[in-house]
Amino acid sequence: MHFIKIFILIALSLAIGIFACTKEQKVEAPKQERITKNLVPPKAEITGQNFLVEISELQVVMDVDTASKEIIETPSLRGHIKITNKSKDILDIQAVTLEYSNEAGKLIPYQSGEKIATASLFLKAIKPGEITEGSLDVTIPRTAIKEKALGKIEINLVYVPSPLKRETLILSEKVE
Repeated sequence: MHFIKIFILIALSLAIGIFACTKEQKVEAPKQERITKNLVPPKAEITGQNFLVEISELQVVMDVDTASKEIIETPSLRGHIKITNKSKDILDIQAVTLEYSNEAGKLIPYQSGEKIATASLFLKAIKPGEITEGSLDVTIPRTAIKEKALGKIEINLVYVPSPLKRETLILSEKVE
């Protein structure tokens, strides 16, 4: 009988020790979250003098403070771009730049402290009728997103318009 009382006392002491020593662990919620919003329309086709440009899967990716709902960093505009050479010449694409305007056509400026990355490098020469594809990953001003001021995106293709040509020169020399 004496052993049973000792056994119960030890079991109760262990149970109280285990439950009393456990700490409530508070799981802290993340202070920021990544939000992705699709642009409407999600796909666009633009025809220029020398190019046909198709843009698809356009999304704005931004990091937002969960408490204040403020945008923490400069949002990114990401998507897929497909460029077709409609000219009769080989065109050397250097970059694709983007500018953002409101509904009135006024340029939306970047605020101080925002990262500015408005160009995606391509560096590719494409032949007539040839297609090149790539991805866009540039920044977009906070104002365009926060105030829903975005009305238009202007796409500038930076390219060398002259055809690429080679010239061969022959020098008549002999080794004696």
